[in-house]
Amino acid sequence: MRIVENTARTAQAKLSSPIVRPVRVGIVGAGVFGGYHAQKFAQSPHAELIGVMDQRQEAAASVVARTGQGQAFSSLDALAEACDALVIATPASTHAALARTALEAGRHALVEKPLALTGHEARALAGLALERDLILQVGHQERLVFAAMGLMSIPERPRRIEAIRAAPRSPEGRCEDVSVVFDLMIHDLDLAAELFGGDAIAASGYGRSAHTRLIDEASTELVFPEGVARLTTSRCAPARRRWMRIDYPSGRVEIDFLTREVLNDTPFDIRLDVSSSLPDPLGAADEAFLAAIQGRATSPVTGGVGARAAGLAELVETSAMMSIAA
Repeated sequence: MRIVENTARTAQAKLSSPIVRPVRVGIVGAGVFGGYHAQKFAQSPHAELIGVMDQRQEAAASVVARTGQGQAFSSLDALAEACDALVIATPASTHAALARTALEAGRHALVEKPLALTGHEARALAGLALERDLILQVGHQERLVFAAMGLMSIPERPRRIEAIRAAPRSPEGRCEDVSVVFDLMIHDLDLAAELFGGDAIAASGYGRSAHTRLIDEASTELVFPEGVARLTTSRCAPARRRWMRIDYPSGRVEIDFLTREVLNDTPFDIRLDVSSSLPDPLGAADEAFLAAIQGRATSPVTGGVGARAAGLAELVETSAMMSIAA
């Protein structure tokens, strides 16, 4: 077991000059998520989609054509010059460098998870955003879903969390530039840390490689001051599985996200169907980013929160690699 450095920094910049007009947004990355973000910002009354930049010029042009707004850019510097904010929706291994470029250019940044592949770099990015009076938001949209379900407002800390998030290999090789810890487990690392209310004080990890040179299946035990989280993740499983069990002092909540079943013997109201209150989590996160830039609200997923998740993922991955080498 190794002690985890306290990385939680939930502060965000208090903008001295919020933007009062529609925010000029540029999308970096014309893949699936880049296209989703482009659609959301093109439809928002609080934003103006300036354009999309991708190394594949034809992919950027295709996204622009589908949204009917903006233009395709071949230069990141040119896109940053034309925008107030950049959305980083590129392969995970490029997130940190592109986020740093955006912040150093004085642009607000929404970065898909993970913020970075080391806790040190992620914390440095969170600090840079604060120093530059910029909004840095990380794409951990699942915490918005958990909030809508009622899990984030339960007035008790868990004693134990168990979660499994498993899927077969992606036919397209999605996200295979990083390990399954930074690809999938990072969601549950973020959720567990938030439900427990802070950082883990110790962690261990185990893993194996299957179809990549990286870790494709991993498990971890995280020790928090008030309880333990045991998480398992795979991107080489025979079938999809996704469930979470949370033990509270007053009872247990067990959720199967695939069959959409909830067992709840706590006195708290937990809702699995949040379609009426949160019909579009990605759109809600994008609108929250705009609201933070315009000074109307605070970001729900600050750079510090993303740094905490990245630090935990780094620790689990390192421990899992050691288990493979042993």
